[in-house]
Amino acid sequence: MLATAQSCAVIGLDGLIVQVEVDISPGLPAFNIVGLPDTAVQEARERVRAALRNSGCEFPMRRITVNLAPADLKKAGPAYDLPIAVGILLSSGQVRVSLEQIIFLGELSLDGSLRHTTGILAMVSVARQQGYRAAFVPDVDCQEAALVEGIQVYPVPNLATLICHLRDEEPIAPLTGSGVVPEDTRPLPDGINLSFVKGQEHAKRALEVAAAGFHNLLFNGPPGSGKTLLARCLPTILPKMSSAEALEVTKIYSVSGSLPSDSPLVLRRPFRAPHYTISNAGLVGGGRTVKPGEITLSHRGVLFLDELPEFNHTALESLRQPLEDKLVTISRVSGTVTYPASFMLVAAMNPCPCGFHTHPRTECTCSPAIVARYQKRISGPLLDRVDVFVEVPPVEYEKLVDEEPAEDSSLLRKRVELAKDVQSDRFKELGFLCNSEMGPAEVWKFCQLDDTAKALLQAATQRLNLSARAFHRILKVSRTIADLAGAGEIAVAHLAEALQYRSRGLAR
Repeated sequence: MLATAQSCAVIGLDGLIVQVEVDISPGLPAFNIVGLPDTAVQEARERVRAALRNSGCEFPMRRITVNLAPADLKKAGPAYDLPIAVGILLSSGQVRVSLEQIIFLGELSLDGSLRHTTGILAMVSVARQQGYRAAFVPDVDCQEAALVEGIQVYPVPNLATLICHLRDEEPIAPLTGSGVVPEDTRPLPDGINLSFVKGQEHAKRALEVAAAGFHNLLFNGPPGSGKTLLARCLPTILPKMSSAEALEVTKIYSVSGSLPSDSPLVLRRPFRAPHYTISNAGLVGGGRTVKPGEITLSHRGVLFLDELPEFNHTALESLRQPLEDKLVTISRVSGTVTYPASFMLVAAMNPCPCGFHTHPRTECTCSPAIVARYQKRISGPLLDRVDVFVEVPPVEYEKLVDEEPAEDSSLLRKRVELAKDVQSDRFKELGFLCNSEMGPAEVWKFCQLDDTAKALLQAATQRLNLSARAFHRILKVSRTIADLAGAGEIAVAHLAEALQYRSRGLAR
């Protein structure tokens, strides 16, 4: 007898409905799975066999053939366990029910209980888009699945409970997705606050500007000057994510298997800080089974690269296209996957290998050739994509022993959120979220300058030898500074501050 259950595959961040066809026929006992299954799918035979027996059901000792259609799509992961088990129950006549417009997802344990399965949000989302009315998922993933509006979610603790539901013996109470994202009310982490950073007012101001417009930022200075601490305080002043942003980020973390076990939803902007030994695939994404890399896991958040010149040259250069297009495309023999990559790049570096090239008191031990070679590890095209350059000098003793607390992160965050609200109103019909996402047409529309400001920008362009990209980025930063000041137009003072962030030899 032939039976069909519905499941789903994940391709990139999107899902694709998979038909699980089960046929039980006379012959020598066998259990075959076809349709390009990987090892995890092939091993479903043993999990399903044990789960059915331990759930009080009979495992047919006949020839069982399972086809996962479409057959030309490679199937990976254990999410097909539950639909295969349901298909066997239907085909063997142990359950008689119509399963139209219903999707089954979940990995089975040998005792029949359902384990956490990655990519639930993406798979339930595509089921809802294609008109499916219900989804049966592991109960540990039901809150994640319920984030999808307009589909009934049935939390399944184990196979035995599902069988009782399908037989109308003990129905499972469904959850209906509301699509409502709760507000993050958790306090800021202890010990991470700009009030603990002594001095460095110029760097804090640059951090505020970068956070308000989501601009890329580079700290340059000697060791111990506070570059890393400043960067790690950045999440405390970033604006809260909207519901749409939170769902975007949650889908990425669900597909990658990085969703926190204690929360079905990512409410805070990601802050990723990979070590400089990371590979190109780890940063961009890829692998035998293509998965998102750090730049995609930083989507709508921050990618912090400490000791920037120490990163692999190929990995650094791979950032250029995502920084410009806000997308990363990974091409393999099996196909091409595109991931979102709208992240804020924050980097920190020393001016030379010993770190004291710009130190006012400690003598540098590096020769000019070594210093030049060290700084050239970061290419001009990559630096051209940085909006804000900040020199971070060593902190003076008087600042370190000053007992007066610095400005708290919560105050800076309020100013940043006010500027973010201004940008949201400005771009509500254009689809942009912040000033850094503006294209050339939007720059000329929203970054108008008066004659005095135009003269200043002309002189700076000639003196700093700015590229067209850097020219537009200065205007975007000027627009953000004006938003922080509550100004409708960009004044000379706003433009002058933006020009200060194009630092010495680093500016291109």
